[in-house]
Amino acid sequence: MIITTTPSIEGKTIKAYKGIVIGEVISGIDFIKDFTAGLTNFFGGRSKSYEGELVAARENALQEMQQRAEKLGANAVVGVDIDYEVLGTGNNMLMVTASGTAVFVE
Repeated sequence: MIITTTPSIEGKTIKAYKGIVIGEVISGIDFIKDFTAGLTNFFGGRSKSYEGELVAARENALQEMQQRAEKLGANAVVGVDIDYEVLGTGNNMLMVTASGTAVFVE
C-alpha cells in the first residue's frame, strides 16, 4: 500500500477513486506519563513519554486508515493529512486523525 501526502504518485496512474478514508485514535495519558512530563516541563528538555504516545497514536491512525482503504479495494491513499488535537477536561487525551483518498493505481 502506497500512502502519500501528494495528490498523485509519480510513475503511477490513478485508475479508480474509492472514497475518503479516515483513521482515528483517541489516546489517554496516564498519571505516570503526565507526572514525568510535568517534571520535564519544569526542568526543561524533551518529554519521551509524550513523544512515545504521540508516535504510537499517529502510527495507529495511519494503520487504521490503510485498513479501511484496503476494504474498499484500494492499493494506495493519496492526499493524506494528519491532525492532532488535545481533548479532555485536563487536556490529558490526545486525538490523532489521518485522512486521505483511497485510490487504485497501476
